[in-house]
Amino acid sequence: MRHIAVIGSGPAGYYTAEAALKHWGEDIRVDVFDRLPVPYGLIRTGVAPDHQTIKAVSGRYEKTALTENVRFVGNITIGSDISIEELQELYDAVVIATGAPHDRKLGIGGEDLRGVYGSAAFVGWYNSHPQFRNLDPDLLGETAVVIGMGNVALDVARILSKTDEEFQGSDIAAHALDILMQSKLKRIVLLGRRGPHQIMMTPKELGELARLERASPRVDAADLPEEGDDAMLEPGLRKSVNHLRSFAAIPEHIHADKPIEVDFDFFASPVSILGNGKVEGIEVERTEVKAGRAVGTGETYTIPCGLVVSCIGYHSANIPGVPFDERLGRFANDEGRILNGLYCVGWARRGPTGTIGTNKPDGFAIIEKIVEDMDAGLLGRGGKKGRAGFDELAQGRCLDIVTFRDWKKIEEAEAAAARDGSPREKFADIEAMIRAVK
Repeated sequence: MRHIAVIGSGPAGYYTAEAALKHWGEDIRVDVFDRLPVPYGLIRTGVAPDHQTIKAVSGRYEKTALTENVRFVGNITIGSDISIEELQELYDAVVIATGAPHDRKLGIGGEDLRGVYGSAAFVGWYNSHPQFRNLDPDLLGETAVVIGMGNVALDVARILSKTDEEFQGSDIAAHALDILMQSKLKRIVLLGRRGPHQIMMTPKELGELARLERASPRVDAADLPEEGDDAMLEPGLRKSVNHLRSFAAIPEHIHADKPIEVDFDFFASPVSILGNGKVEGIEVERTEVKAGRAVGTGETYTIPCGLVVSCIGYHSANIPGVPFDERLGRFANDEGRILNGLYCVGWARRGPTGTIGTNKPDGFAIIEKIVEDMDAGLLGRGGKKGRAGFDELAQGRCLDIVTFRDWKKIEEAEAAAARDGSPREKFADIEAMIRAVK
């Protein structure tokens, strides 16, 4: 019997477990660890609450999780409850699938002021992540600045713009919805260092901005390249730029009819965040694109604002005893191999790039690597204690494990607590999750 430990229960973790099942069948036991008592990682706390169809992919992971060969081991923190070295002693292979849960820093003055948030924190706040439930952002100012030109920046701008009715069917956190409905925002600035041809926004997400009830997107036509230049773009980006062109053509009376404006500010690089204890504005330098890179022109201006959300990317979390590449923000690895018997997959391997679906081939590829190493005699072919050994250790340390069947009780309690029109009201408190299991 082979025993594999997977650290992280998001898409990369469960695709890895699925691949292990397909390769070894009954001759495998996979324990999927997570520091939270609930599974699915960014499917639960990262995907926008108004994108429920994307969250439905968790049904695939549930099929894997409910097999006897795969076990969810929630409420366990690797590094404090149990070390990597101890896991390696118990399991034939250990796969890190922790994603990239921390925000990249802007690296500019003022980013530690109150009212400045990274997207992991801000998205976690409205998605009921226990770590960020008490964020309590101030939305009583007129202007918010969202830094970044990817889909996460779009998600943040859209969530800040929606009406109560537009959240019907979503699982946005009640504590966040209460604050959002008291918002006094009139302008949301999307700040991008480069131009329309360098955005990372996909057509579907951009198209949603044009259908908001109380907000309209604004693009300065002068920022758009010659239309003929769009022909060189790949099809998806060309569609996205077409959306920007349609935003530039929106008549002024449409903007006047809607109380919130989502303003695309291209060729704009943040220089510093201004304020005394709390953010009051952001200093920006005008840029130009040379050879695909944003180069400062020396021209600066200030955008007064009461909220800044930085959506410029993420990095993985260090685990004691595991080599880490600080520059790239991921675990140091060679095609997923870290050390003998220790592997990484998903964002923990390649950094925060790709979609949810990108993790499927990644998970299957890492199992192929493990098979190669077993066949080469670099790993054991079973015989380690695996699950039974971990349970013995957990009992000795009085660790309170949450299983997948326990999670189903939490899920039932969240569904029962849902407000009208919502699929669930997610617990934003770990103790409340544990109580729902008892």
